[in-house]
Amino acid sequence: MAGPFEDSVAKFANDEFSDTEDAVGEIASSGNPLASPIISALQDGRLSADPDSKKVFITQPDGKIIDAATGAAVDKLPDNAAAVRLNNRLRRTVDAAVGGLTLMSSDPAKRLSAAQSVLKSHEESMLPTVDSALAKETNKSTRQALAEGRAAIILFKSDASDSDKLDAVAVIKARGDQEALALLTSLDAGQPPLVAKAAASAISSIQSNLALWSTVQNAWYGLSLGSVLLLAAIGLAITFGVMGVINMAHGEMVMLGAYTTFAVQEVIRTSYPGLFDYSLLIALPLAFLVAGGIGVLIERSIIRFLYGRPLETLLATWGLSLVLQQAVRTLFGPTNREVGNPSWMSGAFEVGQITITYNRLWIFCFTLAVFAILLAMLRYTALGLEMRAVTQNRRMAASMGIATSRVDALTFGLGSGIAGIAGVALSQIDNVSPNLGQSYIIDSFMVVVFGGVGNLWGTLVGAFTLGIANKFLEPVAGAVLGKIAILVLIILFIQKRPRGLFALKGRAVEA
Repeated sequence: MAGPFEDSVAKFANDEFSDTEDAVGEIASSGNPLASPIISALQDGRLSADPDSKKVFITQPDGKIIDAATGAAVDKLPDNAAAVRLNNRLRRTVDAAVGGLTLMSSDPAKRLSAAQSVLKSHEESMLPTVDSALAKETNKSTRQALAEGRAAIILFKSDASDSDKLDAVAVIKARGDQEALALLTSLDAGQPPLVAKAAASAISSIQSNLALWSTVQNAWYGLSLGSVLLLAAIGLAITFGVMGVINMAHGEMVMLGAYTTFAVQEVIRTSYPGLFDYSLLIALPLAFLVAGGIGVLIERSIIRFLYGRPLETLLATWGLSLVLQQAVRTLFGPTNREVGNPSWMSGAFEVGQITITYNRLWIFCFTLAVFAILLAMLRYTALGLEMRAVTQNRRMAASMGIATSRVDALTFGLGSGIAGIAGVALSQIDNVSPNLGQSYIIDSFMVVVFGGVGNLWGTLVGAFTLGIANKFLEPVAGAVLGKIAILVLIILFIQKRPRGLFALKGRAVEA
């Protein structure tokens, strides 16, 4: 004899939307082990019904067929069997039922996902299931999601009391994100006066809160951009400050560091795939050595013959940049190269209403670490002392026995090496191509000049100032006009302070 569950399953064979809706509700609340497979099959279009025999069948993902009422295997579908039809209203009901069944899952992640789906669907039929799940739930995050989903249901429940709706508005207001704002703004106009007033107040509060978080998000984007600019400009600040050389090939040192990272990852992919998560750590010293070695070679073979001739130096390094770009095109091809993200640099997390990606966060921390190490080197090493002496007064440093030509070569190599490790970091957020360095050379010079030539603290402040200003101007003026506005502001600033924010001190500088 057929029981209540079998009777509910048989309703699918009536080919009536109302009967299908009743069947979904009865099966979802039955507690039968076959309830979840039936509702999932209906959602995926795998549920078929025979109108003659009133039997319903599930086509499983592997192609096997079972009787939906008993779970018994079936050889093939009857000739008259057809897929159970759904309309838009039924699809929402089915989605809600799937979410309700998942709320009882033993997997906390599935329960949380189902609870979050309740907020979006806010199907009134889900309220008993949500109440039952809320009474049993022990996970804090899932309980919060269930409470918010219940509040969303109450908000749209026509017969809910005013006090219940006011409590629901308070819960949604506390959530405070775009979904909460969308829920409150989609309430119909026929709400009781107290509820309508509370909803309007909550909407205003959420909009103010979101505007504040938007400002924080832009500030983070600005810091992220500033860290990239600092990483690209910090090597230039050393060479420009100590040697007075306008190195137009500095961007190509960044590019060489990025291609070193690509080469390291290619070797690891083909020979040592288990080391992929360490590829950036392996590439860092290699990129420093490659870019730094080429920097020393450039200084010894070209730059040292052009000191005191800034125009010739500019033209020579610009021509060198073209040579390096073409060399890379010849070796690696003109197209972009793929540099993968290690697992610890993939993904993102949320803080309040802002999203922070791990790769940007790691680059920000890495930039500050490079800056701190460079400051310590300048402060506590013999080379750092000699570099500072040459920066302040080259002639006096030479008269004190400092080999200024050696300092120049090591300084140029150090600045180029730092540009190389900047390329390692930039390979994680930008396309690795022969033109990579060209994207940063102008911005790097702007940072150095704005902060003060040769002053690392000025470079730090200049990079973050320009990064934040750029990100706040972009939404108002657009990306192109924003950059033009930044350039105009820097020109006006340099008119007032030709030496930048933090001018170097010294007899030679002040002369």
